[in-house]
Amino acid sequence: MPRLKHLLRLQYGSALAGDARVEGGYNVYGSNGAVGTHVIRNTKAPAIIVGRKGSFGKVTWADNGGFCIDTAYFVDDRYCVGDLRFAYYALLHLRLDEHSKDSAVPGLDRSDAQNHEIEIPDLATQRRIADFLDRETARIDLLIEKKQRFASGVEDEFLDRVSHLVTLGADVDARHKQSGYSWHPAVPKHWTVTRLKFLCSRIVDCLHETPEHIEDGAYPSIRTSDLIRGSVDIGAAKRVSAEEYRHRIQRLEPKEGDILYTREGERFGLAALVPPETKLCLGQRMMMFRTNRRVLPSYLMWSLNGKFAYNFLKQDVTGATSPHLNIFDIRNVPVFLPPIDEQRALGREIDAFFEKKSRLVEKTLATIDRLKEYRSALITAAVTGQIDVETYAKSGTPDRRLDAIQEEMGE
Repeated sequence: MPRLKHLLRLQYGSALAGDARVEGGYNVYGSNGAVGTHVIRNTKAPAIIVGRKGSFGKVTWADNGGFCIDTAYFVDDRYCVGDLRFAYYALLHLRLDEHSKDSAVPGLDRSDAQNHEIEIPDLATQRRIADFLDRETARIDLLIEKKQRFASGVEDEFLDRVSHLVTLGADVDARHKQSGYSWHPAVPKHWTVTRLKFLCSRIVDCLHETPEHIEDGAYPSIRTSDLIRGSVDIGAAKRVSAEEYRHRIQRLEPKEGDILYTREGERFGLAALVPPETKLCLGQRMMMFRTNRRVLPSYLMWSLNGKFAYNFLKQDVTGATSPHLNIFDIRNVPVFLPPIDEQRALGREIDAFFEKKSRLVEKTLATIDRLKEYRSALITAAVTGQIDVETYAKSGTPDRRLDAIQEEMGE
């Protein structure tokens, strides 16, 4: 059977340091796609970019060509004897991201990649397959984009609702007073304007060292990536040993109702409660708050997730590439505090919205996953000749399949 090298030859990208780049009209491509712009390019247009190090095997179509740096390979029509678009789909079909050379930095070996077996039809058939996949994947991509916008809209609506309830409450007839903050000047008259440090018995920063993770560790080590607003994904967390766990809880052992908080990186300012019956420790870039009797943990957690707290902290963020919050600023986050009974009612209302939002988003993301699976399967079926693309399109099968996916997911 023919091999990939009989269709194309992967070319090494060139070194281009960040400070050597001059912003211009051509995208700079690394292993994970576009990473900036430059005034010159080292590929023709169009081109295919294939990740070599880091996000190895990731395939990107560069319609206008670009500058491929040395963490990636490229292919343009100088190095492809067939249709370049067919070659792009053939590379996607091969799933090169599943094949790595064992090394300290996972990578895609060029010789190994080019020796993959692949069907190579005549040029006319390649073009028919590429035309078919251009049309059908574009339809699928538009549907995926629509679903992603919907999920994002649901998240935005939820955040707006939370932000309103923890600053103005649920009573539309409540009288108001000045809050003292220009970006949110009004607060219910019977509420107290206070700060985080006055609502906590303990405010604890993580140890400033990387945890020693092990695959079969018994204890989750929570990182910023494990949190969303209002929830922590224990299943996704990396694990540590009992010894490492004891080391990392020396400042304070987390317990149910404590508030986990992200203080660095792109995901700064997210809060979630420690779940019941869960032993965990703080990974890097994390903090934890233990409330006092003035505030319910759930209410304070949602308050920290609102736009008011985020906008306060955003004023003093340091670090352009990795935003960093100062502990002093975090301790002084303003909190609009209603009486305990009202905190409890608002917390229940937000929790109900959270459950509804989570179900909607989860279902939408599941549909997106199914659409991506169908997209991948369709590419494989077309590239390997499992379907005749002309009769397949005329049969209406793609339309029925897309409808079926949405019906299966209850949409």
